[in-house]
Amino acid sequence: MPIDTGDLTEKTYNAIMIEAERLNHDLTLQFGLLCYECEDEDVFILKSKKLISEMLRYNNADIDDMFLAILRKQKIFTMHCAKYLTIFQS
Repeated sequence: MPIDTGDLTEKTYNAIMIEAERLNHDLTLQFGLLCYECEDEDVFILKSKKLISEMLRYNNADIDDMFLAILRKQKIFTMHCAKYLTIFQS
């Protein structure tokens, strides 16, 4: 049975959902949708790491597609993705 973002621990919710919202609401939606594909929080964390690693390879066109052309600076986006990976390491 898939989990909901409300099923995440406070630590995971803050590290992923709140940090995503700080950058852009569309990013939060991406993680919210991903959550519904997961059976538990551990799977969600693993899939989130994979998604973030994939996003680090996005070019400007990919970023425009994901964020509906709102977030255009790849350098800022890449910095936020790197920050996510750092949060996961702690």
